[in-house]
Amino acid sequence: MNKDIIKNRAEVLFLYDITDGNPNGDPIDENKPRIDEETGINIVTDVRLKRTIRDYLHDHKELEIFIKEVRGEDGKLKTKKDRNAEFSGKEDLLNKCIDIRLFGATTAIENETMTLTGPVQFKFGRSLHRVSLKYIKGTTVMPSGEGREQGTFTEKYILPYSLIAFYGVVNEVAAQKQNIPLTKSDIDAMLEAMWNGTKSLMSTSKMGQMPRLLIYVEYKDKYFIGELDKKIKLMFEKSDEEIRGSEDYSLDITALVNALEAKKDKIEAIEYAYDDYMKLIVDGEQVAIDNELKEIVDENKLKKLGFSS
Repeated sequence: MNKDIIKNRAEVLFLYDITDGNPNGDPIDENKPRIDEETGINIVTDVRLKRTIRDYLHDHKELEIFIKEVRGEDGKLKTKKDRNAEFSGKEDLLNKCIDIRLFGATTAIENETMTLTGPVQFKFGRSLHRVSLKYIKGTTVMPSGEGREQGTFTEKYILPYSLIAFYGVVNEVAAQKQNIPLTKSDIDAMLEAMWNGTKSLMSTSKMGQMPRLLIYVEYKDKYFIGELDKKIKLMFEKSDEEIRGSEDYSLDITALVNALEAKKDKIEAIEYAYDDYMKLIVDGEQVAIDNELKEIVDENKLKKLGFSS
């Protein structure tokens, strides 16, 4: 048995922001950013985050993933059935494809339906403030087709700013019961993909995304605190919709630090990454995340993640 196989429960808290972009368009609503109509909160689906992770693992780490666009010699996109034929059974698929080990899948392989619940699951990401939706219209220089002499109009919807928080759980029991060989190395690759993958998205709609805070809490057993994303809040003087960058607010992590401190006897280790532009507040005072976490776990159990693209 691989000694690297995960044995403990873990939680993930990830914050990133976007400026003048669209973090997750809704294809059935003019590709507008997803916004909760009742609260004005920006929503990003877990599928969007998983796509970011998959693309980074494949394009930058050269790891095999199952859910991707693959074209055959005829130029047509391969179906799940076509992809399944490339693997010799469930074990081969799991051993080769990191995204299946992380997120699971439902597919048919060797004429047998395989349904795996991924050990890693994320809630929808939500902005920590109300956002404002802007409609941008412009023109292109080149005509759209033959017989047209002028360029065409372009239009898109953007958010001037959104700070988004994602929360996830790594469930070792789900992995063990389904014989999914998820390893800590897989988790390490995923965390790097969350951080570097977010800022590596260079499409027009995603340009301007930056990772701001990532905390990975590993516990000693099946216990976990839960809902770490609800233990942080923004402190600002402007209205929500006027926020345009991290200089306009502070992130209050008092409840998060208190929750971790109260359960530190159940915590095995903490890993983290942060952006210096984030102003963190505990009990009304600006703090350094390093110092706060050192009060919760021993230094040999605390790891600052040094990602590099």
